[in-house]
Amino acid sequence: MVIRPDTMPDERQMALITEQLGRAPRGIEALAATDGEGTPLVLRMAPIVDGAPFPTLYWLSSERLKIELSHLEAAGVIKQLEARLREEPEFLAAYHQSHRDYIATRWHCMTPAQHTRVQELGYETVLRERGIGGIANWNQVRCLHTQYAHHLCGHNVIGQWLDEHHGVADCLP
Repeated sequence: MVIRPDTMPDERQMALITEQLGRAPRGIEALAATDGEGTPLVLRMAPIVDGAPFPTLYWLSSERLKIELSHLEAAGVIKQLEARLREEPEFLAAYHQSHRDYIATRWHCMTPAQHTRVQELGYETVLRERGIGGIANWNQVRCLHTQYAHHLCGHNVIGQWLDEHHGVADCLP
């Protein structure tokens, strides 16, 4: 079971995140999803980190999910998905809607001060046009990790497909 707390990680969770990432995290705004035990699965990130746009709103931190998705990437699942996007206009339209939802959520999560800072730094166009994981070409799938992180926190057709065809969610406790 996945819980969407949208709260700051506590001390125990910060230690787990540091372990998951292999370094101290930067730019965390909130936990976006945890498992039933409170273990971080997805982090919600700030739009600007160290003066530059952070490429993703949702960052998959779960080691189990990262391993599962890496195996699927190595097996050629991205190529399968991109073929389906080319062949099925409805699937492509749903994927484009996932990108639009992602961008809208990113803007909704920003504080007024963050909106101002993004504009001052000249990154508004980038953050309004780049989709899931910072991708510019919405007809491609860059990474299953960013797609699945978005799936756990919102509506993402790629993440739904991964659960339906590969049971990714089954690796969660």
